[in-house]
Amino acid sequence: MRVPKTPTRSEPASARLAPALSDFDTYLFRQGTHQRLYERLGAHVDATGTRFSVWAPNAQRVSVVGDWNGWNGDADLLHPRGDESGIWEGHADGARAGHRYKYRVVSSRDDYQADKADPYAFASERPPLTASVIASFDYQWHDEAWMQRRGDVNALSAPMSIYEVHLGSWRRDPASCCRAARSPSRSPITPSTWGSRTSS
Repeated sequence: MRVPKTPTRSEPASARLAPALSDFDTYLFRQGTHQRLYERLGAHVDATGTRFSVWAPNAQRVSVVGDWNGWNGDADLLHPRGDESGIWEGHADGARAGHRYKYRVVSSRDDYQADKADPYAFASERPPLTASVIASFDYQWHDEAWMQRRGDVNALSAPMSIYEVHLGSWRRDPASCCRAARSPSRSPITPSTWGSRTSS
């Protein structure tokens, strides 16, 4: 895997903020055991703008384009971490919740360029549009009453929902003319034998 060097052009102060991922985050990421990557990768709003992080191991250049910068690929460049993780990160001062965005990725192979949606985006445009949308998690919940009584609601004595399965539409037997299903033992299960057939 080829990981490019950090661009040498002068960086804005926002690009030199503390990295989005710690060394331990990177360790877990490379191990494939990080359980909360959504808290590190993607777009995260802060007091001055939005922090972006994305995994693009075969890129030679990555930038964020969106509503706040006129979709200009030179405005908000991301920078590789330098630890061969393939993660690029940076900060866009003008990016706010509600702005649409994509990552503009230039491949290290033949300079192929494409605008890609964020795989860790918390929101996106409605299809057929494909841009990601910066979302903030400052929503104020109003479910205090439910939170107080949910312990009783989930008790064994509380009402419950039961879902039935129509076996006639599950794993249909192509050799049979009737709407029969096959059990794991490949024995046909028909309405007349429900509740009495066992695996042989």
